[in-house]
Amino acid sequence: MRGDMVAKSSAGRAVRETKATGSARRSAPLHRAGAAASASAETSAIALEQLIHERTRLGIISALAVNETLRFNELKQLLGITDGNLSVHARKLEDAGYIACTKTFANRLPKTEFNLTPAGRRALEKYLNHMEALIRATREG
Repeated sequence: MRGDMVAKSSAGRAVRETKATGSARRSAPLHRAGAAASASAETSAIALEQLIHERTRLGIISALAVNETLRFNELKQLLGITDGNLSVHARKLEDAGYIACTKTFANRLPKTEFNLTPAGRRALEKYLNHMEALIRATREG
């Protein structure tokens, strides 16, 4: 963008200020020294809740909570998302141990099935309990 000045804020994010309007907006982090190391070491409940809280991942876990297994195409159609989107979000849940992915072949065609793990069911229960508490507090407040 011509006419933009870029400066780094104290939070490590680029702040773009347009000369014409003088308005500022934040963009993606320029760099985060040590972020990868601290993120891998961090296993707090907040981080786990954020993993489930994202709309697509919550949809995947919720669908698997009420279905023993779902095939890739069933889950994709149910959630109305693309192949790539489902693959990325399912991989994050699988890496966390919340879902299991089983890949087989039937008549030379790949068949991918997902199911919720016991850890995934516990994480969903914890997430739902937290959300119910927030709803109660909001209604009572």
